[in-house]
Formats: sequence, C-alpha cells, structure tokens
Amino acid sequence: MPSFDIASKVDLQTLDNAINTVKKEIANRFDFKNSPVSIDLNKKDFKVNIEVESDMKMKQVIDVIISRSMKQGIDSNAFDFSKDAYPSGKVVKKEVSVRNGLKQEDAKKIVKLIKDADLKVQAAIMDDVIRVTGKKIDDLQSAIAACRSANLGIPLQFINMKS
Repeated sequence: MPSFDIASKVDLQTLDNAINTVKKEIANRFDFKNSPVSIDLNKKDFKVNIEVESDMKMKQVIDVIISRSMKQGIDSNAFDFSKDAYPSGKVVKKEVSVRNGLKQEDAKKIVKLIKDADLKVQAAIMDDVIRVTGKKIDDLQSAIAACRSANLGIPLQFINMKS
C-alpha cells in the first residue's frame, strides 16, 4: 500500500551554515561597524540568541537571518519570532526558537485537514511525523496538494514516499 510521511524538521548543519553566513554578512556591513552584535546558535535547544544595540538593528539582523536561511533551503516559517526583544544594559536581546518536529496540536490540525478533504487516505500520527497511506498514489498526491495549499504556518516536508 503506498504511503508517505509528513514531517517538519530543520537540518542542523544547514541551520548552522545559514547562521555562519549571517555572521559573516553582518561583520562586513558598514552600518554594523563598531557596534556590538552577537548571534549564537544553541544546537542542543535549536535556539538562536541575538544581541544588538538597538531595535532597528534587531530588525535588520532578523531580515538577514530570514533571507540567508531561505537561500540555504530553510523555510522562513521555521523561525519563531513571536517573543519580544528585551533590553539588557546597553544591548537588546532576543531569543528566536527554531521549530523542529511537529507538535501534537499541529499534527492534529494536519490530520483533520486531510480527513476534511474527503480523500481516500488514512492519516496516523507517529511521534513527530504523520504517516499517510492510501490505495492509489494519486490520492496521496492530492493529500500533499491539500497540505501545501493550506496555510498552516509550519514548514512541511513530504518524505519516505513508498509505492
């Protein structure tokens, strides 16, 4: 029986490369000369810690992070910028978490979306991936199209397609 998995993972090495590219670009930019900028990736917790001297520079660093990570193939929805930046002494700090793996409530939304689409497929949650099975590959491809067309705000990858 044909099947595929829906996952939401970020490759750690690709993320590390993107953050290193951001560091190099910020170091070479004229508007960041002689200003304290610190961008650190916590690989264990999938968090990016940013320290800059003003809110304006924080927005510029976030724009560079998004553009460089998209060039590396990381979806911009993978970053959670919802936490506000907070002042700490002379600098402004922000902790940006990177979404890695499907949360339970997101997985339930995707399963509900697939079931509401009235496709002849079954979706099952397995840890942090969703396994979708069906009798025909065409049904699986319509399930992929339904997931892509729905704006869930989560980066999705469709992996392990088996026929």
